[in-house]
Amino acid sequence: MKTVIWLALFFGTFSFMEFMAWFTHKYIMHGFLWSLHQDHHKKDHDSWFERNDAFFVFYAVVSMVLFYLGAQTSFWYGWPLGFGILAYGIAYFLVHDIFIHQRFKLFRNANHWYAKGVRRAHKMHHKHLGKGDGECFGMLIVPFKYFKNKS
Repeated sequence: MKTVIWLALFFGTFSFMEFMAWFTHKYIMHGFLWSLHQDHHKKDHDSWFERNDAFFVFYAVVSMVLFYLGAQTSFWYGWPLGFGILAYGIAYFLVHDIFIHQRFKLFRNANHWYAKGVRRAHKMHHKHLGKGDGECFGMLIVPFKYFKNKS
């Protein structure tokens, strides 16, 4: 029974992180912490790192705190919660930083319908250079209109 709860917490956390990514992106990154996120939209710097990477660090710290609590206290739920956040962070890094923004030159020729739709949605998000008027704030779940067959 504990394994079922562990897996439910892990997959539930992973799924909830898509909502958190959307919420954080729309209301925090494009809101009061735009100063950290704007260098991701406006490439006016020569650094490989962006101030925007601070959001990744925040969620990594949350995950590590949950691992610590799972290991050092009776809060065993910290393990599946921490691993759910970690797994989403890895997926986000692979999709957003490697596949879409090509921070590492991998997956350049991905031609799958899902890959094309996610890339198309993110491209529409980045056509807006300012804080407002954005669209497509999610990462792994995007509106169906971006999956339509376009040449």
